[in-house]
Amino acid sequence: MNTSTESQTNQATTKSLEAMRNFSETYAKRTGTYFCVDPGVTAVVIEGLAKHKDDLGAPLCPCRHYEDKQAEAEAAYWNCPCVPMRERKECHCMLFLTEDNDFAGERQDISFEEIRSTTDQ
Repeated sequence: MNTSTESQTNQATTKSLEAMRNFSETYAKRTGTYFCVDPGVTAVVIEGLAKHKDDLGAPLCPCRHYEDKQAEAEAAYWNCPCVPMRERKECHCMLFLTEDNDFAGERQDISFEEIRSTTDQ
């Protein structure tokens, strides 16, 4: 029986979570986008991306419903950053928001601890 916190809470591994946190910060800064004004949204989305990276091998958008997650991950359209984000800066998850979006905050960073404290609840 595995008693690790990650498997008990069904959270992403530390390695994947840190990778997705770093990716998200870098991508926001590179594209001039900002995280949601509610850091809880940012934390949950990054955790979801990391969990999909663990389970599917790709950071499939966690905010959509899929009949077959593995097939969608392999198709790559909804892998973060998804095609709508890359083409039009439209982020369904509210992770990467343009400055003019009513829900955009001022931050382009989030700590590992902030993510885990939110997703541990």
